[in-house]
Amino acid sequence: MEGTRPLSAQIPHHLLADPSFLHAVQRRDFSAVFATAHRSGISFNRIGEACGMKPERASKVARGEATVTALDTVECVADGLRIPGVLFGLAARPWEDSSPTPHAEPQDGDDHMNRRQLLRGTLAVGLTTPALAALTDTRQSMDLALAADLDLVDLADLEAAAETYGYGYHGQAPSRVLADLATDFAGLQPYLDTPQSVSNRARICRTAGQMAGMIAIVLHDMGARKEARQWFATGSKAARESGDRQLLAWVLAREAMVPINYGAPRSAARLAEQARQAAGDRPTAAATLAAAVAARAYALCHQPDDARRAVRAADALMERLDSAARADTWLTHGEQKHHVHLSHAFTALGDTQRAYESQQRALELSAPTSTMTRSLLTIDAAMCFHHGGDTEQACRRTIAVLESLPVPYRSGLVHRRAQDLYRLIPARHHQEAAVGELRDLLAV
Repeated sequence: MEGTRPLSAQIPHHLLADPSFLHAVQRRDFSAVFATAHRSGISFNRIGEACGMKPERASKVARGEATVTALDTVECVADGLRIPGVLFGLAARPWEDSSPTPHAEPQDGDDHMNRRQLLRGTLAVGLTTPALAALTDTRQSMDLALAADLDLVDLADLEAAAETYGYGYHGQAPSRVLADLATDFAGLQPYLDTPQSVSNRARICRTAGQMAGMIAIVLHDMGARKEARQWFATGSKAARESGDRQLLAWVLAREAMVPINYGAPRSAARLAEQARQAAGDRPTAAATLAAAVAARAYALCHQPDDARRAVRAADALMERLDSAARADTWLTHGEQKHHVHLSHAFTALGDTQRAYESQQRALELSAPTSTMTRSLLTIDAAMCFHHGGDTEQACRRTIAVLESLPVPYRSGLVHRRAQDLYRLIPARHHQEAAVGELRDLLAV
């Protein structure tokens, strides 16, 4: 105890990874917060003392017979129960950067694990304001580190982690992958505490660029466009500082996919061309990706000649890629990914025959766990049905995709692509049953 400050009644760490408890905290439902704390073994006497109120009032709050509304009381609850301020919509509390309380678990590895649990829990509730604030804090901290004269002693584990994340979701919910990625990204910073060689600094910046880019990919897939662009900016900064132009080209090409999927194809074309310039003429994964993304952007801009030139360039580069560059990861450019891009480009061009060929090949190469990729390819195929005059079949196929998806996949990119199909349907078809079902499903 410091002065007259009450002792904390720290909640168990597992509650910070419990979506129902976090949802209660974010809604400032103090009845549920106090009741959960009490069920976890904390007496109302301790809750009251820690939160600056009488035990009788703490008990009444837990039963819903009293409320907590004053800001200073909310702050007392955050401090007393050791709940991070961001979850209540507050600034970080003074104790969050201090040593563990007497009730905390052992210190070794604690900060890293607690950060992971906190991010997993907040993201499990959804891309809420607290969850995005926690991600922003992680990104901004790295921005500051990138501007400082810092370096890394041993990058092997972090480089291996980045490589592992590059293999994608593997059936995991995007929110879980995002939480784990952000946690390991933050884990880069402790290594940036002493000056090291130029080569070591290049390695840490390269790893930071890869991880920031992959965080942006997941945020993009979840529908958080603004936050994705901010993380791509951090990735670009890290890539430039690393001196790795292929990494810079990869980040820019990946960033171009955000405006492609959110209705700004001209902006996407500019970014894709920047990526192509950074990558140069060598047959690299980044150069091939940049050309394929440029093809999609030009097709959506109704510039078919530029789109087809970009397709030819992408195909020519793809034929020359070595086996390492063809691996099926986020950081490389495998055949499956190549046909996913071409599927979208040919669909936008109205070249249904070549679109079907790319869709079929991409599906053959997609793992059964590639839920999002398979969904996007199916919606591309549905758009081809619409271009061919069968709007009802297009709607039926898209409805089937949306209804079959697990909840974490129904928003974000898949939802946006389904909306793109609906917007293509002329108003004269809007009274048709299948079109109406698709509209209602998208509204839900």
